[in-house]
Amino acid sequence: MKIGRLSERTGVKVETIRYYERIGLLAAPPRTPGGYRDYDDAARRRLRFIRRARELGFTLDEVRTLLALADGEAGPCAVVEAMTRRHLADVRTKIADLGRLEATLDDLARRCATESDLRCPMIEALLDDRTPLDREP
Repeated sequence: MKIGRLSERTGVKVETIRYYERIGLLAAPPRTPGGYRDYDDAARRRLRFIRRARELGFTLDEVRTLLALADGEAGPCAVVEAMTRRHLADVRTKIADLGRLEATLDDLARRCATESDLRCPMIEALLDDRTPLDREP
């Protein structure tokens, strides 16, 4: 299949497919006599694997490790477990950060709705030397 069809079938943009080829995550396919890339179903499966791993937030280096394991070149599943647990800890940290951000924005929005002085609490928070995340709601 041509690159456009591969893009449609995997949900990965054409430029991203070319990028994955350049960095070696996806092997460059053979070319048709007309010079078009000619991908097979194995390339489609590999590209979907990459897309799914990226959707889970794995870095390109981590995807490379996962692909090596899928290709039978890497160590045991314990490697993937450790990588996944590290990634999970990062996700949990981001969720906690987002929770603090949510509370700060909620507090500022409530203050904007209830305070009638001339200075808006949100504007004041943005003008402050500290970021809104530095404050405890």
